[in-house]
Amino acid sequence: MTRLSWFNTVSLTLGFAFLYIPMIILIIYSFNESRLVTVWAGFSTKWYGELIRNEAMLDAAWVTLRVAVMSSTIATVLGTMAAYVLVREGRFFGRTLFSGMIYAPLVMPEVITGLSLLLLFIGLGLDRGILTIVLAHTTFSMCFVSVVVSSRLVTFDRSLEEAALDLGCSPFEAFRLVTLPIIAPAVISGWLLAFTLSLDDLVIASFTSGPSATTLPIKIFSAVRLGVSPEINALSTIMIAIVTVGVITASLVSKRNALRRQKDEQAAVQNA
Repeated sequence: MTRLSWFNTVSLTLGFAFLYIPMIILIIYSFNESRLVTVWAGFSTKWYGELIRNEAMLDAAWVTLRVAVMSSTIATVLGTMAAYVLVREGRFFGRTLFSGMIYAPLVMPEVITGLSLLLLFIGLGLDRGILTIVLAHTTFSMCFVSVVVSSRLVTFDRSLEEAALDLGCSPFEAFRLVTLPIIAPAVISGWLLAFTLSLDDLVIASFTSGPSATTLPIKIFSAVRLGVSPEINALSTIMIAIVTVGVITASLVSKRNALRRQKDEQAAVQNA
Protein backbone atom coordinates (compact mmCIF):
# COMPACT_ATOMS: atom_id res chain seq x y z
CA MET A 1 0.00 0.00 0.00
CA THR A 2 1.39 3.37 -1.04
CA ARG A 3 1.85 5.87 1.78
CA LEU A 4 1.13 9.55 1.34
CA SER A 5 4.12 11.85 1.42
CA TRP A 6 4.18 14.84 3.78
CA PHE A 7 3.63 17.19 0.83
CA ASN A 8 0.49 15.36 -0.30
CA THR A 9 -0.77 15.18 3.28
CA VAL A 10 -0.32 18.91 3.84
CA SER A 11 -1.88 19.73 0.45
CA LEU A 12 -4.93 17.57 1.14
CA THR A 13 -5.32 19.02 4.64
CA LEU A 14 -5.16 22.61 3.40
CA GLY A 15 -7.50 21.85 0.51
CA PHE A 16 -10.13 20.21 2.70
CA ALA A 17 -9.77 22.97 5.30
CA PHE A 18 -10.30 25.64 2.64
CA LEU A 19 -13.44 23.87 1.41
CA TYR A 20 -15.10 22.71 4.62
CA ILE A 21 -14.09 25.08 7.44
CA PRO A 22 -16.39 27.87 6.10
CA MET A 23 -19.25 25.35 5.96
CA ILE A 24 -18.59 24.25 9.53
CA ILE A 25 -18.56 27.86 10.71
CA LEU A 26 -21.82 28.50 8.84
CA ILE A 27 -23.47 25.47 10.48
CA ILE A 28 -22.30 26.54 13.94
CA TYR A 29 -23.60 30.09 13.56
CA SER A 30 -26.95 28.84 12.29
CA PHE A 31 -27.59 27.90 15.95
CA ASN A 32 -26.57 31.33 17.21
CA GLU A 33 -29.00 33.14 19.50
CA SER A 34 -27.92 36.57 18.28
CA ARG A 35 -29.18 38.19 15.10
CA LEU A 36 -25.60 39.30 14.42
CA VAL A 37 -23.99 36.40 12.60
CA THR A 38 -20.48 37.30 13.79
CA VAL A 39 -21.35 37.56 17.51
CA TRP A 40 -22.00 34.35 19.44
CA ALA A 41 -24.73 34.79 22.05
CA GLY A 42 -25.60 31.21 22.94
CA PHE A 43 -27.13 28.10 21.41
CA SER A 44 -30.60 28.39 19.90
CA THR A 45 -32.73 26.86 17.16
CA LYS A 46 -35.10 29.81 16.84
CA TRP A 47 -33.81 30.78 13.40
CA TYR A 48 -34.99 27.45 12.00
CA GLY A 49 -38.43 28.29 13.32
CA GLU A 50 -38.20 31.74 11.77
CA LEU A 51 -37.22 30.13 8.47
CA ILE A 52 -40.23 27.80 8.56
CA ARG A 53 -42.50 30.81 9.13
CA ASN A 54 -40.87 32.80 6.30
CA GLU A 55 -43.45 32.35 3.54
CA ALA A 56 -41.44 34.26 0.94
CA MET A 57 -38.45 31.95 1.38
CA LEU A 58 -40.63 28.84 1.34
CA ASP A 59 -42.41 30.00 -1.83
CA ALA A 60 -39.03 30.59 -3.50
CA ALA A 61 -37.88 27.11 -2.46
CA TRP A 62 -41.07 25.55 -3.87
CA VAL A 63 -40.64 27.42 -7.17
CA THR A 64 -37.00 26.28 -7.36
CA LEU A 65 -37.91 22.62 -6.81
CA ARG A 66 -40.69 22.73 -9.40
CA VAL A 67 -38.44 24.38 -11.96
CA ALA A 68 -35.58 21.96 -11.26
CA VAL A 69 -37.74 18.84 -11.61
CA MET A 70 -39.48 19.99 -14.80
CA SER A 71 -36.39 21.39 -16.54
CA SER A 72 -34.17 18.42 -15.65
CA THR A 73 -36.79 15.94 -16.87
CA ILE A 74 -37.26 17.73 -20.20
CA ALA A 75 -33.49 18.22 -20.56
CA THR A 76 -32.89 14.51 -19.91
CA VAL A 77 -35.34 13.45 -22.62
CA LEU A 78 -34.00 15.91 -25.19
CA GLY A 79 -30.36 15.38 -24.23
CA THR A 80 -30.68 11.60 -24.50
CA MET A 81 -32.28 11.91 -27.92
CA ALA A 82 -29.55 14.29 -29.08
CA ALA A 83 -26.82 11.98 -27.79
CA TYR A 84 -28.38 8.99 -29.54
CA VAL A 85 -28.50 10.86 -32.85
CA LEU A 86 -24.91 12.09 -32.56
CA VAL A 87 -23.48 8.68 -31.66
CA ARG A 88 -25.64 6.32 -33.72
CA GLU A 89 -26.50 8.20 -36.90
CA GLY A 90 -22.89 8.63 -38.06
CA ARG A 91 -22.21 11.32 -40.64
CA PHE A 92 -25.28 13.19 -41.85
CA PHE A 93 -25.97 16.55 -43.43
CA GLY A 94 -25.80 19.30 -40.80
CA ARG A 95 -24.10 17.14 -38.16
CA THR A 96 -21.42 19.76 -37.46
CA LEU A 97 -24.01 22.49 -37.01
CA PHE A 98 -26.20 20.23 -34.89
CA SER A 99 -23.37 19.19 -32.55
CA GLY A 100 -22.19 22.79 -32.32
CA MET A 101 -25.64 23.96 -31.27
CA ILE A 102 -25.85 21.17 -28.70
CA TYR A 103 -22.48 21.93 -27.11
CA ALA A 104 -22.52 25.74 -27.44
CA PRO A 105 -24.08 26.36 -23.99
CA LEU A 106 -21.12 24.55 -22.41
CA VAL A 107 -18.77 27.39 -23.36
CA MET A 108 -21.23 30.26 -23.67
CA PRO A 109 -21.08 32.79 -20.82
CA GLU A 110 -24.22 32.61 -18.71
CA VAL A 111 -24.77 36.35 -19.06
CA ILE A 112 -24.96 36.01 -22.84
CA THR A 113 -27.27 33.00 -22.60
CA GLY A 114 -29.56 34.74 -20.13
CA LEU A 115 -29.69 37.98 -22.14
CA SER A 116 -30.40 36.20 -25.42
CA LEU A 117 -33.19 34.16 -23.85
CA LEU A 118 -34.66 37.29 -22.31
CA LEU A 119 -34.75 38.99 -25.73
CA LEU A 120 -36.32 35.84 -27.22
CA PHE A 121 -39.07 35.72 -24.62
CA ILE A 122 -39.78 39.45 -25.05
CA GLY A 123 -39.96 38.96 -28.81
CA LEU A 124 -42.39 36.05 -28.40
CA GLY A 125 -44.48 38.00 -25.93
CA LEU A 126 -44.06 35.47 -23.11
CA ASP A 127 -44.58 36.75 -19.60
CA ARG A 128 -41.61 35.92 -17.44
CA GLY A 129 -42.42 33.29 -14.85
CA ILE A 130 -42.01 29.59 -14.16
CA LEU A 131 -42.42 28.66 -17.84
CA THR A 132 -39.61 30.92 -19.03
CA ILE A 133 -37.28 29.73 -16.26
CA VAL A 134 -37.99 26.10 -17.15
CA LEU A 135 -37.29 26.75 -20.84
CA ALA A 136 -34.08 28.61 -20.00
CA HIS A 137 -32.78 25.91 -17.66
CA THR A 138 -33.68 23.21 -20.16
CA THR A 139 -31.69 25.04 -22.82
CA PHE A 140 -28.40 25.13 -20.95
CA SER A 141 -28.68 21.84 -19.00
CA MET A 142 -29.62 19.70 -22.01
CA CYS A 143 -26.07 19.84 -23.33
CA PHE A 144 -24.66 18.45 -20.07
CA VAL A 145 -27.06 15.52 -20.28
CA SER A 146 -26.05 14.95 -23.89
CA VAL A 147 -22.35 14.79 -22.97
CA VAL A 148 -22.95 12.29 -20.14
CA VAL A 149 -25.19 9.99 -22.20
CA SER A 150 -22.92 10.21 -25.27
CA SER A 151 -19.94 8.98 -23.27
CA ARG A 152 -21.94 5.87 -22.33
CA LEU A 153 -23.31 5.24 -25.82
CA VAL A 154 -19.82 5.38 -27.33
CA THR A 155 -18.77 2.32 -25.28
CA PHE A 156 -22.08 0.50 -25.69
CA ASP A 157 -21.91 -3.00 -27.21
CA ARG A 158 -24.21 -2.77 -30.22
CA SER A 159 -24.24 -6.54 -30.64
CA LEU A 160 -26.81 -6.65 -27.83
CA GLU A 161 -29.18 -4.51 -29.88
CA GLU A 162 -28.50 -6.61 -32.97
CA ALA A 163 -29.35 -9.76 -31.02
CA ALA A 164 -32.64 -8.21 -29.89
CA LEU A 165 -33.45 -7.24 -33.50
CA ASP A 166 -32.66 -10.78 -34.69
CA LEU A 167 -35.07 -12.14 -32.06
CA GLY A 168 -37.93 -10.09 -33.50
CA CYS A 169 -37.80 -6.78 -31.63
CA SER A 170 -38.54 -3.58 -33.47
CA PRO A 171 -35.90 -0.81 -33.25
CA PHE A 172 -37.99 1.00 -30.64
CA GLU A 173 -38.49 -2.18 -28.59
CA ALA A 174 -34.76 -2.91 -28.78
CA PHE A 175 -34.01 0.58 -27.49
CA ARG A 176 -36.63 0.34 -24.72
CA LEU A 177 -35.84 -3.20 -23.58
CA VAL A 178 -32.07 -3.39 -24.18
CA THR A 179 -30.38 -0.04 -24.73
CA LEU A 180 -32.24 2.11 -22.22
CA PRO A 181 -31.81 -0.22 -19.20
CA ILE A 182 -28.07 -0.46 -19.89
CA ILE A 183 -27.52 3.29 -20.28
CA ALA A 184 -29.94 4.06 -17.42
CA PRO A 185 -27.11 4.96 -14.96
CA ALA A 186 -25.86 7.58 -17.41
CA VAL A 187 -29.38 8.90 -17.98
CA ILE A 188 -29.97 9.15 -14.23
CA SER A 189 -26.60 10.85 -13.77
CA GLY A 190 -27.54 13.35 -16.47
CA TRP A 191 -30.86 14.03 -14.75
CA LEU A 192 -29.15 14.60 -11.41
CA LEU A 193 -26.60 16.90 -13.03
CA ALA A 194 -29.32 18.92 -14.74
CA PHE A 195 -31.30 19.05 -11.49
CA THR A 196 -28.26 20.35 -9.61
CA LEU A 197 -27.47 22.97 -12.25
CA SER A 198 -31.06 24.22 -12.21
CA LEU A 199 -31.17 24.27 -8.42
CA ASP A 200 -27.96 26.31 -8.25
CA ASP A 201 -28.50 28.72 -11.15
CA LEU A 202 -28.61 32.43 -10.39
CA VAL A 203 -27.50 34.34 -13.49
CA ILE A 204 -29.83 32.88 -16.12
CA ALA A 205 -32.77 32.75 -13.70
CA SER A 206 -32.30 36.43 -12.88
CA PHE A 207 -32.81 37.28 -16.58
CA THR A 208 -35.77 34.98 -17.19
CA SER A 209 -37.70 35.16 -13.91
CA GLY A 210 -40.47 37.62 -13.14
CA PRO A 211 -42.30 39.02 -10.13
CA SER A 212 -44.59 35.98 -10.03
CA ALA A 213 -41.71 33.47 -9.83
CA THR A 214 -38.56 34.01 -7.77
CA THR A 215 -36.12 31.16 -7.31
CA LEU A 216 -34.30 30.44 -4.09
CA PRO A 217 -30.82 31.52 -5.31
CA ILE A 218 -32.27 34.89 -6.37
CA LYS A 219 -34.03 35.25 -3.01
CA ILE A 220 -30.85 34.41 -1.10
CA PHE A 221 -28.74 36.75 -3.21
CA SER A 222 -31.19 39.60 -2.67
CA ALA A 223 -31.25 38.96 1.08
CA VAL A 224 -27.46 38.73 1.38
CA ARG A 225 -27.02 42.10 -0.32
CA LEU A 226 -28.80 43.66 2.67
CA GLY A 227 -26.69 41.70 5.16
CA VAL A 228 -26.32 38.04 6.09
CA SER A 229 -29.25 36.90 8.23
CA PRO A 230 -29.17 33.90 10.59
CA GLU A 231 -32.10 32.54 8.57
CA ILE A 232 -29.76 32.28 5.58
CA ASN A 233 -27.36 30.27 7.73
CA ALA A 234 -30.21 27.98 8.79
CA LEU A 235 -31.35 27.50 5.19
CA SER A 236 -27.78 26.77 4.06
CA THR A 237 -27.37 24.23 6.87
CA ILE A 238 -30.53 22.43 5.79
CA MET A 239 -29.31 22.30 2.18
CA ILE A 240 -25.91 20.98 3.30
CA ALA A 241 -27.66 18.29 5.35
CA ILE A 242 -29.83 17.24 2.40
CA VAL A 243 -26.81 17.01 0.08
CA THR A 244 -24.83 15.05 2.68
CA VAL A 245 -27.63 12.54 3.17
CA GLY A 246 -28.00 12.17 -0.62
CA VAL A 247 -24.28 11.56 -1.15
CA ILE A 248 -24.07 9.02 1.68
CA THR A 249 -27.18 7.20 0.44
CA ALA A 250 -25.85 7.06 -3.13
CA SER A 251 -22.49 5.74 -1.89
CA LEU A 252 -24.15 3.02 0.20
CA VAL A 253 -26.41 1.96 -2.68
CA SER A 254 -23.46 1.87 -5.09
CA LYS A 255 -21.38 -0.17 -2.67
CA ARG A 256 -24.24 -2.61 -2.09
CA ASN A 257 -24.76 -3.05 -5.83
CA ALA A 258 -21.03 -3.65 -6.34
CA LEU A 259 -21.03 -6.31 -3.61
CA ARG A 260 -24.11 -7.93 -5.13
CA ARG A 261 -22.49 -8.06 -8.57
CA GLN A 262 -19.35 -9.53 -7.05
CA LYS A 263 -21.37 -12.24 -5.30
CA ASP A 264 -23.27 -13.02 -8.49
CA GLU A 265 -20.01 -13.35 -10.44
CA GLN A 266 -18.55 -15.66 -7.79
CA ALA A 267 -21.72 -17.78 -7.82
CA ALA A 268 -21.60 -17.99 -11.61
CA VAL A 269 -17.97 -19.11 -11.51
CA GLN A 270 -18.72 -21.75 -8.90
CA ASN A 271 -21.71 -23.07 -10.84
CA ALA A 272 -19.63 -23.26 -14.01
